[in-house]
Amino acid sequence: MVKFNRFILNNGLRVIVHEDSTTPMAVVNILYDVGSRDENPEQTGFAHLFEHLMFGGSVNIPNYDGPLQQVGGENNAFTSNDITNYYITLPSANLETAFWLESDRMLNLAFNEKSLEVQRNVVVEEFKQRYLNQPYGDVWLRLRPLVYKKHPYLWDTIGKNIEHIENAKIEDVKAFFKKHYNPQNAIMVVGGDVKFEQVKELAEKWFGPIPPGEKYYRDLPQEPEQHEVRRETVTAKVPLNDVYIALQMPGRREKEFYAVELMADILSRGNSSRMYRNLVKEKQLFSEVHAYVLGSLDKGMFVLEGKPIAGISVEDAEAALWNEVEQLKNHEVPADELTKVQHKTESTMIFSEMSLLDKGMNLAYYELIGDAELLNHETEKFLAVTPAQIKEEANKLFRKDNSSTLIYLAEQ
Repeated sequence: MVKFNRFILNNGLRVIVHEDSTTPMAVVNILYDVGSRDENPEQTGFAHLFEHLMFGGSVNIPNYDGPLQQVGGENNAFTSNDITNYYITLPSANLETAFWLESDRMLNLAFNEKSLEVQRNVVVEEFKQRYLNQPYGDVWLRLRPLVYKKHPYLWDTIGKNIEHIENAKIEDVKAFFKKHYNPQNAIMVVGGDVKFEQVKELAEKWFGPIPPGEKYYRDLPQEPEQHEVRRETVTAKVPLNDVYIALQMPGRREKEFYAVELMADILSRGNSSRMYRNLVKEKQLFSEVHAYVLGSLDKGMFVLEGKPIAGISVEDAEAALWNEVEQLKNHEVPADELTKVQHKTESTMIFSEMSLLDKGMNLAYYELIGDAELLNHETEKFLAVTPAQIKEEANKLFRKDNSSTLIYLAEQ
C-alpha cells in the first residue's frame, strides 16, 4: 500500500504528498495532461518538442540544470501520446530548489528564437537518427496510421513528419504552452522525506501565485471499430524480415484491459511463455517473438511481432503467430499458467513500489486516470482475471478483420 494525502491549490493544481522517512531523498514529479494526441494534425510533434524546450531555461533561471546539480539533484522527462511527465530527485533538505525551478518554468518558460532553434535542431536530429536512419526505426510511423484512421494516435510522439518540427513557429509554440502547461492541467506528486504541512506551505508559496489558465476540454475524434484487414509491405535496409500484427484493443481505463494485458504475458513474457517456447525453441521459426500492449488511455493497440529466421517465409511466420492466438480463442488457459503470469505481474507491481520515483510517477498517473488510490488496487484487478475472461477477450480481439499487418522485407 502506498499511503498519501492530497490537496488542491486555488488555481487548480492537484498536489499529492507521499511521506517516506526511510530515505534522505525527495522526488517532485509533475505530470501535464497533454500528449501528442492533443496536437493539431497539421502541427504534430509539439508535445515532444516541449519536453525539450522545458529544459531550455525560464525567464528567471536561464540554466535549468545548473542550480539543480549544485544541490545534488537530477531530472528528466518523457512524452507519450497521452501525457508529458517531468521529474526531479534530490536530497530532501534541498526540496525548495525543486519547487523554485518547476514553478518558474510553469509560469515563465523562456520563449525566444534561439532556444526554439536549438531544441528544434535537437528534435529534428533525433527524428533522423532514431526513426529514419535506424533499421525498423519507422515502424510506428507506418503502423499507427494503419491502425488508426480518425483518432490522433495515428501519429507518433515524434510527429507525423519532420517538416512539422522544422516549420514550428514561435507563436504556435507559445499558444501550445498557454493551452496546456498551466496549474489546472497538472498533477504534482511530492514524495520522500517530506512532511505534508511543509509541502503545502512550499506549494502555496511557489505555485499558488501562478494564474490557473483556461481549462482545456478534450474532444478528440474516437476511433471506430475496425472491420477490415489492413496490410502494408515495405522493402528496407533491415537485417532480417520482420512481421508486425497490430490489433485494436480496449483503452487503459476499460475493465477488459487487465485480461488483454495478461494475454500478452501468457504469449511472450519470459522464456517459459508460449510464443518463445513454441516458435523460437521448438519449431525454430523465429529468432525472436514478442506480444505487448500499448496501454493507451483511449483505444489501444495489441502487437504481435516476430523476426522469422532465414529460410522461413513471411507467410509461414504470419500463420504461426495467428496459430498461437487461435489457441487462446479455442481453449481456456490452464489455471496454473494464468496464476503464474498473474504472480509475475504482482511482483512487478510490488517491485515498482520500492522506488521513490516510480511511486511518484504512478501516483500522478493513477490520479490522472481517475484517482491515485487506484494504484493500491491495481494488483487485485489482475489477480481477479479468470481463464474464461481471457478466452472471451481473445475472441473479441484476435479477428483477422481487426488486424493491421506490417511486413518488413530485407533488401536482397
